[in-house]
Amino acid sequence: MAKGWYILHTYSGYENKIEKEIRTLIKNGDIDPSVVLDIKIPLEEIIEIKDGKKHNVHKKILPSYILVEMDLPDLGWKNVCSTIRRINGVTGFIGAPSGSRPYPISADEARAILQKAGEIKGEKAPRVHQSFSVGETVKIIDGPFASFSGTIEDVNLDRNKLRVMVGIFGRATPVEVDLLQVEKMI
Repeated sequence: MAKGWYILHTYSGYENKIEKEIRTLIKNGDIDPSVVLDIKIPLEEIIEIKDGKKHNVHKKILPSYILVEMDLPDLGWKNVCSTIRRINGVTGFIGAPSGSRPYPISADEARAILQKAGEIKGEKAPRVHQSFSVGETVKIIDGPFASFSGTIEDVNLDRNKLRVMVGIFGRATPVEVDLLQVEKMI
């Protein structure tokens, strides 16, 4: 038996349909539930800021891919894999030519994807989708420096932080703020 997470490649936009189809095949007995253990479409939460309003949006981490946790038997794996490959919209398993046994991704890769999607515990902060650039003028709307305005000196999208030069007591002082604490000045 080879238990692990396998990546299934699909047509773009077919991920939810294929997940439902696999679950239906399991429910109807066409696929053994002890072989296909779980199916995930990894989504991450992104905070989009449009017109000064915050919106939570879920976006696919891996568009056109589905994670399938399987415990493939040494005998009979071909029946399970061919049943899944025959679903309309499936192009095949990653890392395996058609007709050959698929390989699972490593445990570290699976953990990283599932943590990013929030499926398992880990450091996961929602990403902010807002475009800021060095030299822009912003107003701080939250935190200890609320109502101050300044010029962006550095943008760190990995940490969702900005370094803004703010005038405090007549002197330019660098202040690190979260992307959600500022808004662009018009």
